[in-house]
Amino acid sequence: MRKFLFPLALWLIATLRVNAEHDVTAAQVNGKWQLRNNEFKIWALGQQKLQIEFFGTYEYKSPGGPTANTGEGSGIARIEGDTVIFKPDGAEDECQITLKFAGEKLIVTQTGICGFGHNVTAAGTYKRVSAKKPKFDSADH
Repeated sequence: MRKFLFPLALWLIATLRVNAEHDVTAAQVNGKWQLRNNEFKIWALGQQKLQIEFFGTYEYKSPGGPTANTGEGSGIARIEGDTVIFKPDGAEDECQITLKFAGEKLIVTQTGICGFGHNVTAAGTYKRVSAKKPKFDSADH
């Protein structure tokens, strides 16, 4: 029995240590993140809270020429380790945007419509284009 418990204890300690290493700092999340014409503005507020603003587009050709649908959302979200579950203010109940910080990348998944324009999604892999404090369009934050 002891032969089994010792390796299990070592595995648990290693797992806990790996999970603790996934915490990210404000310096690693702050700034503007872009994917084509989509953009996230993120700023750490302290106490594991982030101010987040998203603007996205879906471009397509219409009989009248090129056009685009747009979508935007903002709010405050809590970060746990390297992951944020974000639901923009006023979004539908089933809306969930997950942001995962992975080094120089921001990996975003989305479930639900989130009140964006037709075919507009926040999902994708974003690259940070600025670490400076972004100018937020939402006046209430």
